[in-house]
Amino acid sequence: MSNYLKIGEFSQLMQTTVKTLRLYEQRGLLMPAKVDDFTGYRYYTVDQMQRLNSIRSLKNLGFSLDEIRDLFDDDNHVPDSDCVADKLSRTEAQITALIERRNLLQKWLDSRLKFEKMEKFTIEPLPKIIVASHRRIIENYDALGPLCYQVIGPEMQRLGCKCSQPGYCFTVEHTTEYRPTDIDIEYCEQVEEALADSTLIKFKTLEAVPTALCVKHKGPYREFYRSYTEAFRFIEQQGYRIVGQPRASYIDGPWNQDDEATYLSIIQIPVEKI
Repeated sequence: MSNYLKIGEFSQLMQTTVKTLRLYEQRGLLMPAKVDDFTGYRYYTVDQMQRLNSIRSLKNLGFSLDEIRDLFDDDNHVPDSDCVADKLSRTEAQITALIERRNLLQKWLDSRLKFEKMEKFTIEPLPKIIVASHRRIIENYDALGPLCYQVIGPEMQRLGCKCSQPGYCFTVEHTTEYRPTDIDIEYCEQVEEALADSTLIKFKTLEAVPTALCVKHKGPYREFYRSYTEAFRFIEQQGYRIVGQPRASYIDGPWNQDDEATYLSIIQIPVEKI
C-alpha cells in the first residue's frame, strides 16, 4: 500500500515549488497519484519522487518539457545515443552563438566607454570603409531620425546588408549654404560588403582619412552649429585646415532615446596641419 503525500509535503521533500508541480501536471509530465474528489487535494507517492528526479536531470541536460514528455510517452526515461548526440550538437551551436553575442556586447561596451571617456576634441584617423548610402532632400533636421529607422533601415535589411559591429553611421551635408529646411543630406552606414544597388541604397567605398578632428556633441541635431563653432575655433588655433567634407556620426539618437537632449553624436572633420 502506497504512502500518499500531500502536494505541499511532496513539494517540501523534493525541494520543488507547488507551482512547478502544477505546471508538470498541466503538461502531462507528472500527474498526481490521487486527487480527492471532494477537496481537490492532490497526493503523490514515493515512486513519483524518482520520476521527478528524472525530469530534473533531463532538464539539466537541456531537454525541453515537451521533449521529456515524449520520452515518458515512449516509456523510456533515458534518451538514446542519437538523441544525446543531437542535443550535444545543438548545445555546441548555442555556445558558439553565445560567444559571438558576448564578443558583440564587448565591442558595443568598448565603443560606448570610449565615447564616454572621449575628450571634447580628439585627432584620429578614419579607416577606409564600404558604406550603404542614401541621399535625399529632407524637410529639416528633425526628419533625419524617422528617415533612418523607418526608411533606410528597413531597406538595408531587405537587401541583406551586414553592418559592421559596433555600428558606424553618419551623414554628409551637400547643401552649399545653411538652410533650415530642404537640406541635401547623404546618410551612410558602414557595411561588410557592397551589394547590388537599389532605388534607395547605393554602395560605395570611402578612402581612409589620415587625420580628422573628432568633436563630441550632445543634444539635438539642429544644434550641431554649436559644436561646429567650437571645432572651427580649435582648427584655427591648432594650425589645421579642412581638407574634406565633415561627417556627423550618430552614437545614440531617436531610435532608442525619447529625450533629444540625450542624443550623442561625433562630428568628424578631415584636416591636415598647415
